[in-house]
Amino acid sequence: MKTLIIHPSDGSTSFLDIVYEPIPDKTVITGGVSKADIMNLIREHDRVMMMGHGSPGGLFSVGQFTNMGSSYGGGYIIDQSMVPLLSEKDNSVFIWCNADKFVNTFKLRGFYSGMFISEVGEALYCGLPGTQQDEVDESNYGFVNILSKYINEDTNTIHDKVLNEYGLIAEENPVALYNHNRLYKF
Repeated sequence: MKTLIIHPSDGSTSFLDIVYEPIPDKTVITGGVSKADIMNLIREHDRVMMMGHGSPGGLFSVGQFTNMGSSYGGGYIIDQSMVPLLSEKDNSVFIWCNADKFVNTFKLRGFYSGMFISEVGEALYCGLPGTQQDEVDESNYGFVNILSKYINEDTNTIHDKVLNEYGLIAEENPVALYNHNRLYKF
């Protein structure tokens, strides 16, 4: 299975690299290409993984891509213009804040996150005042290390295994608990 990974280069999400290290046949795109290039790459791959910062409107480009244009908002590398291509994929991975709203709105299929705390500031915003960096780090690295163990499996296995193992971290870590409650499959 050929996997396309779209992970805009951004130091605050670099820990996500761990997720796709074990994938054998992968193309990793961190920037430097256009939306048209991304569309062609989506067509050429069996599975698409998208991760980084985002919103209900899609995955932010964080200034890493070329020829962004203004259709559907120029700040996104993955947005509604990609939906027809993404709807042809069954085992996609969507890891960004509020990816659930994007996936559910367009009835896409795969493993995905809702609001996901990956920084101390996000914890405060999400109602977890007093969160320390070590709690965020434990949650982030626990999540990606667990997900990376199952990333070559089907969506159901990924979802079930990650929920089970990350749930153990969530028992002691409020950031992990918040994130754990916002992991989905469709």
